[in-house]
Amino acid sequence: MKTNRKQLLIVYICLALGAWSASAGISFSQSNRDTNQTRRDNTIIQHKSEKTVDDSDQGSPVIASYYKDGKKKKKKSTAADETKLSEKQKATKELNEHSWVEEAGKHPLPYAVVEGNAVSEEELAHWWKVFNDPVLDQLIDLTLKNNRQLEVARSRVRQGRLQLGIAEAQRLPWLDASGSWSANRGQGEWDSDREAIKNLPISDKMTRNVETGKLGIDARWEIDIFGRQKAKSRAASNSLQASQADLYSTWVSLSAETALQYMSLRTLQEQLRITEDDVKRQQEALELIKINNQSGIINELPVQQATYALSQTQAEIPSLKKNIASTMAALSILTGTVPGEIDGLLMENTSLPTVNPHIFIGIPAEALRQRPDIQAAERRIAAQQQKTKAAKADLKPRFSLNGSIGLESFSSGGLISAIGKMIGIGPSITMPIFNAGAIRKNIKVQTEKEQEYLALYEETVLKAVGEVRNAVTDASQDHIKSEELKSAVESAQQAESLAQTNFDSGLSDYLSVLDARRNVLSARRQYIMSRGQEFADTVRLFKSLGGGWEAMDMDQEAEADSHAKK
Repeated sequence: MKTNRKQLLIVYICLALGAWSASAGISFSQSNRDTNQTRRDNTIIQHKSEKTVDDSDQGSPVIASYYKDGKKKKKKSTAADETKLSEKQKATKELNEHSWVEEAGKHPLPYAVVEGNAVSEEELAHWWKVFNDPVLDQLIDLTLKNNRQLEVARSRVRQGRLQLGIAEAQRLPWLDASGSWSANRGQGEWDSDREAIKNLPISDKMTRNVETGKLGIDARWEIDIFGRQKAKSRAASNSLQASQADLYSTWVSLSAETALQYMSLRTLQEQLRITEDDVKRQQEALELIKINNQSGIINELPVQQATYALSQTQAEIPSLKKNIASTMAALSILTGTVPGEIDGLLMENTSLPTVNPHIFIGIPAEALRQRPDIQAAERRIAAQQQKTKAAKADLKPRFSLNGSIGLESFSSGGLISAIGKMIGIGPSITMPIFNAGAIRKNIKVQTEKEQEYLALYEETVLKAVGEVRNAVTDASQDHIKSEELKSAVESAQQAESLAQTNFDSGLSDYLSVLDARRNVLSARRQYIMSRGQEFADTVRLFKSLGGGWEAMDMDQEAEADSHAKK
């Protein structure tokens, strides 16, 4: 019997060593040295270069950490080592030394840029104020307070904070209350309570009811030796920062869209004003022509020609009014107001703002990093990097402390034993042995996701460079176009005056006057449209530079969230 027990004990020890499994344990506390600091630092996304897992002094902080992760020291590579590197590894090494953001910024602009014209950070944060238009200021304020897309983005930020809280909670001890009760009925004697029933009658010994009860508190704490929970916490922190950057990106897009719709509205209103003024002039001219016709000075032809021109001009007014109404409705949706509620505001000061967009073509050195979409892409790389690290930690043992404390009672056939105290504490360790390769496949999946987010980051940077270059070029060239059209308007007005003089002198027919008048109207419309396009280019330039947002502190975010919930 003893031999069998020894054999069973040996088998049990072998199985225990093979499975790295045991159980017990409690942990009462852990000094979480960096929890509070992490929560404070991760709540607000930073304007400048951010410290990540392994920050670098040069280039993009995330890209530097992305390729340096897991390397304690940077070793000099020999020629033999270089030959062993694959093309992909060589590209990785090159990107480690040169940030995509800085590389993209080295591309030359189509013309020289005066550094003194560079836009300040304050101008970028509130770029719409350069137009000196109180109505535009009010519209953008309404948009940033009421737009539903912003509420969606704010909700995602709040979700990110909660996810970070969940990840941080996984690093702390967990306590659970537990209780159990069981009743058994059987015959015979039990070794566990032999002493308790040895004095009972035979009938009670053979047939008994056994009741047991337990009530206590269980505790468990995973000792994060290999950094699995810490990596998950950092991943949640970076995901939160990406959500915050997405919120700021939404701010940029909505403020720019509001300004573009506003510029379109002012352009249409200016065109309507010009058209209505021209209708009045044509009506006055038609009345004069009719008087001359009735007096026999001219025949009926000029009357019909003037009437035809007047009808054509009047036919353009309904189309302009329709476009104005639809643009107002679009602004109402952007500002989160009922269509028609802000029409009175939009009818104030219907002229285009006065500003020279050409003076804002300077690009700050940190322009690309100001863009929240690039910051969001960086944060997603950092988050995915930490998820990969957590996946790799799944291959390693997990150490835990488990324990319980409570009360236990025992009742057997009317004989109730005294209620006793129960205390248990001890360590446990588990390690995966066979999982059909699921863990390693998950590591490969997470690694491929890193490559995916890296490619998306590079694409975002390249698009940003293209948008900035196009916006600068458009602003410059459309400014030149506006100046030329302004001269064209002046020339057309002089030609109209000469045509009217020749007609009054009998040197030409009235058709030349109508042609000259149509040219004036066309030139004025083109000039107004060009000015509107020029202002739109300025808006797109500020948008491409990432303007229209500034990081809020915790009090400001709480105020914004409470306002959004009202």
